[in-house]
Amino acid sequence: PWSYKVIGRDVEELNRAIAETIGECEHTVTLSRSSKGGAYHCLNVTIIVESESVRLDLYQRLCRHPAILFVM
Repeated sequence: PWSYKVIGRDVEELNRAIAETIGECEHTVTLSRSSKGGAYHCLNVTIIVESESVRLDLYQRLCRHPAILFVM
């Protein structure tokens, strides 16, 4: 299992971006935290990755999505 922290401005857009990026792979998404004013939200995304190359590919695809500001 591998976890990513995905940060953006809108929770619904973040969830859509994650679903579009990860596709049919089984994953879980949980709210990590939101900024005090609610301008930024962080979601935890946990997925089983088969290899380092798959992990890096998912990271890069998440980073490229316009609804996602930052991925850790």
